[in-house]
Amino acid sequence: MAANRAARAVKAKRGGAASLRKGAASLHKKVSTSAPGADRPVAAGPAAALEEARRAGLLDGDKTEHVSFRAPPALIEAAKRESGVASPTELGILALATLAQPDPAAAFLKRTRGRLGETHALEY
Repeated sequence: MAANRAARAVKAKRGGAASLRKGAASLHKKVSTSAPGADRPVAAGPAAALEEARRAGLLDGDKTEHVSFRAPPALIEAAKRESGVASPTELGILALATLAQPDPAAAFLKRTRGRLGETHALEY
């Protein structure tokens, strides 16, 4: 398992951003339904976050900003395992892309706040 992880890390370093897209794309899970009131299909997973960031122009341009922080190794390993990315740089880009996009569930809840169906009855 460690050999596979090391091979992925070397491959990711060689491929840069392209490897991030490929790695995340393999984990992409498309949901064929649309959220109520949404303009586009709902997608989940790392590839969806990267694609949304790409569409918004957030991945364009030079990579000149430097971000550095300390985190517990267990958190980093768990995030890598769940996302399928191999390097801390890929993980950071994915995390930022995820945080930079609006949450469709939050938008839906804000849009529908205070509305219940006509037949909805509250039981106490």
